[in-house]
Amino acid sequence: MATANVPYAKQDTQEVQSLIRSLEASIGKGKKSKGFSCKSASFNVAGSPNNLLVHSWRFQDWDYKLDNLPTYARGLFTGKNEHGQAEICVRGYDKFFNTEEVNATKWRNIENNTKGPYELSLKENGCIIFMSGLFDGTLLVCSKHSTGARGDTLSHAKAAEAWVDKQLAAIGKTRRDLAKELRTRNATAVAELCDDDFEEHILAYGKGDAGLYLHGININLPEFMTYPGDQVQAFAEQWGFRKTNYLIREDIESTKKFLEEVAETGHYDGRDIEGFVIRCKTKIGGKGPYVDWFFKYKFEEPYLMYRQWRECTKAIISGKPPRFRKHVSITEEYLLYTRKRLAQNPRLGNAYQQNHGIIQLRDDFLKEKNLKGSDIIRQEYAALGGAPEDVSSNVILVPIATLGCGKTTIALALAHLFGWGHVQNDNITGKGRPPRFTREVLNLLADHPVVFADRNNAQRHERTQLVGDVHLTHPHVKLVALNFVHTPQSLAKIREITQARVLKRGDNHQTIQAASDANKVIGIMEGFIHRFEALNPHAQPDDGFDHVIDLDPTKDSRENLETVISQLNATYPKLFTDMPSGEDLDDAIATALSEYKPEIRHEIGKNGGPKGKGPKNQPKQQPQKVSKPRPLEYISVNLPKGEIENVLDETFASVSSNKARFFRQLQESRRVQVEFHVTLIHRASSKQHPELWERYHGLHLANDAWENRLGECQVQLERIVWDNRIMAIVARIVDEEWQCSNEIAHVTVGTRGDDVKPKESNEMLKRWAYEGSGDSTGIGEIAIRGGVVIKGIVKTVASR
Repeated sequence: MATANVPYAKQDTQEVQSLIRSLEASIGKGKKSKGFSCKSASFNVAGSPNNLLVHSWRFQDWDYKLDNLPTYARGLFTGKNEHGQAEICVRGYDKFFNTEEVNATKWRNIENNTKGPYELSLKENGCIIFMSGLFDGTLLVCSKHSTGARGDTLSHAKAAEAWVDKQLAAIGKTRRDLAKELRTRNATAVAELCDDDFEEHILAYGKGDAGLYLHGININLPEFMTYPGDQVQAFAEQWGFRKTNYLIREDIESTKKFLEEVAETGHYDGRDIEGFVIRCKTKIGGKGPYVDWFFKYKFEEPYLMYRQWRECTKAIISGKPPRFRKHVSITEEYLLYTRKRLAQNPRLGNAYQQNHGIIQLRDDFLKEKNLKGSDIIRQEYAALGGAPEDVSSNVILVPIATLGCGKTTIALALAHLFGWGHVQNDNITGKGRPPRFTREVLNLLADHPVVFADRNNAQRHERTQLVGDVHLTHPHVKLVALNFVHTPQSLAKIREITQARVLKRGDNHQTIQAASDANKVIGIMEGFIHRFEALNPHAQPDDGFDHVIDLDPTKDSRENLETVISQLNATYPKLFTDMPSGEDLDDAIATALSEYKPEIRHEIGKNGGPKGKGPKNQPKQQPQKVSKPRPLEYISVNLPKGEIENVLDETFASVSSNKARFFRQLQESRRVQVEFHVTLIHRASSKQHPELWERYHGLHLANDAWENRLGECQVQLERIVWDNRIMAIVARIVDEEWQCSNEIAHVTVGTRGDDVKPKESNEMLKRWAYEGSGDSTGIGEIAIRGGVVIKGIVKTVASR
């Protein structure tokens, strides 16, 4: 072996075969037996000269809390050795849990049953990758449950292979060299793929930081056996991996003290963190020999409240308004106390911005209130009906998605499995849909512990409406975001997969009928993707969600369904009395896909608008009359009236009365516009700018019938230009995603009379651009000081 004194054990063929038999017997084991459920998949190993086949084994996430699984490995692949005998090819970590989450991670059991040294590491923010060597010299590179060998060029495994090749080439080694070394050790190398060019996560990994971060080497055995941190780092250095940093505490007392101290701020080594993974030895159930064991320490309340206080304090020191939604009452008291202290001692603010005195200021406040952080949280939980682990009802699931992500399939599957409520926005017709949608969700919540609010909620204003309406009348309700993550890196793949799903579904959809006009459907889907505004849990309105579950829209609904249930179970365990098996999940998805028929069908007419059509067997009701949508007239950026008026008043207040004469005339004759906007494109320009018109028209079609808002846009006001007929503000569109068809983007201020149409601004500004201003041209102009930037709302305007 290349390194002496490293952990090593040889595989026992009989033990491995026994494990495989147990796994095979677990496939499809259902709820009736109160058992667990195993799922298996087979993969051809790419590049194997012997055409080797490996098999992946996995349990439902919630099964790992049981005490009778055949194995607790998360990431397990088996195959055949050179003698045709069963072997473990890849072995991941045993599933590890947060402190107090299961009996083994109760602090009393950690203190009694474990021994040091305790290795504490920050989890790198990427996707887990396994590497091992097969008998024919092939290096097997895979993710937790897949080798990426099914033609998916964007798979995690394929991306990791590219990084393996890159790092091996840099040290003059080959895949075969690494495969031979790992096989000699009977080991699986465990790394985190961190590469923003491939896939972005929370922490940034630029060109200089991207790569494979090695954080573990496991022995390929049924039981868990792993390398200590120093030997992992030695292997990383030898084979060109990036190292994962860790620190060591010798005893549990100093370990716990360190964790609690870092949790006080949620900040370590220059960055915000969520917690640590701790590696040590334990006696299983307090009996037998010590074995390798991991557990997590994840920061929870009151530490998240303390972090909120820290960010709010830094905001007020910087002169910015503090933003917070949780712990409202006590945070307002804390900020009142903090403002007084900052006024008394200005140097306190400077020190705080350098991360000095954060804990002291907080502790001084708590001392004055004669409270502990835990007391505050306990009181808040009592007022809201209990801690998260006690929640058994009043939960609303809110998808954040675009068309084809699978949200309705998941909603129907959850209803099938647990009898939860499901409200579809498309079933609500007529005016005032958003508040009526929310009312229907809340009404159904009275009879169901959980309700799925089935709407895309792709834009912030939609989430603002839903979150605000719920909190206004039902502050005790928990809102859980099902966040179908869209990143610039994943959009091409999302387009490919979601379009294929929708086109395959044909006309079995309420809003779009793919079988009728595939091109129009793709245009509508493009509109949704263009308008998608990513969730930001640290800003309004998304900080109003009590929990966020990230989902991958490119994965099948079966996998996302399992993720939803698993994370809900971890956060709100009392929502569930009996967990479903793999067969139950398969059946739920099959039912959702095969039996769903839309209650109300919205057909896309000639003008792209929806018109409701009920099913043939629908009970006779008095439907609300839905007016035929009017064709699109133009797209504009609507600007706040008060801000435009302030700019005009301030600009003309600083010039001579002669220069201000026409503006004063407009004011006195009430010819200043009652609202202000920048026209991005008008129907009259559609033939001159067909591609831009089609793009905006697609966004218009993608909108729900009740909404004419497409998004937000910043506009810079540069100068005011006028002649004796019309006045306009020359503007510049700051946000590149919005384009203007006019030669000069502008805001019309007013006209001298009804005989002058606002569109004359275009001709007047063209003359100004070519001829300039002054007495010879009859055009006046004034620069707007400071280049004022105003945020506007992009809206569609229909024909009258």
